[in-house]
Amino acid sequence: MNVTSPYGDPVEDLVMRRFRRLLILPILALLTATILIACAGGGTGGNGADTQTPIRVGSKDFTEAFIIGEMYALVLEKAGFPVERKLNLGGTPVAQAALESGEIDLYPEYTGTGLLTILKLPPSSDRQEVFEKVSSGYKEKYNLVWLDPAPMNNTQALAMTQEGSQRFGIKTISDMAAKADQLVMVGPPEFEVREDGLPGIKQKYGNFELKEYKAVDPGLRYKALTDGEADVSVAFGTDGEIAAFNLVVLEDDKQLFPPYQVAPVVRQEALDTHPGLAEALNALAPKLTNETMQRLNFEVSGNQKEPADVAKTFLTEEGLL
Repeated sequence: MNVTSPYGDPVEDLVMRRFRRLLILPILALLTATILIACAGGGTGGNGADTQTPIRVGSKDFTEAFIIGEMYALVLEKAGFPVERKLNLGGTPVAQAALESGEIDLYPEYTGTGLLTILKLPPSSDRQEVFEKVSSGYKEKYNLVWLDPAPMNNTQALAMTQEGSQRFGIKTISDMAAKADQLVMVGPPEFEVREDGLPGIKQKYGNFELKEYKAVDPGLRYKALTDGEADVSVAFGTDGEIAAFNLVVLEDDKQLFPPYQVAPVVRQEALDTHPGLAEALNALAPKLTNETMQRLNFEVSGNQKEPADVAKTFLTEEGLL
């Protein structure tokens, strides 16, 4: 005869049901814990990829930095990464500090700036040597990684109009030094005293004397040159006005100025947790030539377009978006 419980169930059946519940509950608890641990991983997949934490892209505070920083952000988003933009941080010390502290994960930097300003190493005109020095120096000192540098070179330079170059017969800085007493140069005030400005040029190319040096706000350099108020202007290799006004950049024939190639500088932790980040940004690097950046910079500085719009249009044209 079956013995029943107060609820009319056979006692044997009741015991078995309780036993099964006791067995199932720990299994459910274990499965729940496993799911919670997986969710708490911040979207980290089995390959260590972080699919939820945004990559924080920074930039310095000038036109070219805005454009390239936006390009980095757009390319990463296209590759499927969440991105947080922290553009327009400030100058080199601010951007570097943000990278070291973990406020940002990457930003575009120049090899010459890394060599001279951050690592305080002697100047060099050899592109490969400079890149190798900054790459090893950043890794050793800060655990930061330089990705592939672009071919562009935003180095300091001297520029003349086509007419002025032909009239004076000047194509190199050596030519300029030989005829310096006939020339008016325009540039920012600090160029007169910086070691990589006039003092450095005189040391490398001979102790020449200009007819006059006109110190002006950086934004007025090219106007003075094209208006005929100066014969030579201090320039940078990717200034938009070089292409817009068809200027002649004088050859640095004694290789005074170090190279300033741009590249993403990235925290090692970001590379570890976001596989594919380096590949996405390295695909952009070959596209950034001097001619390209001169054109894009002038779209912003000359044609008053937004850096984000200029970046997006370029990447779309190049098939990267």
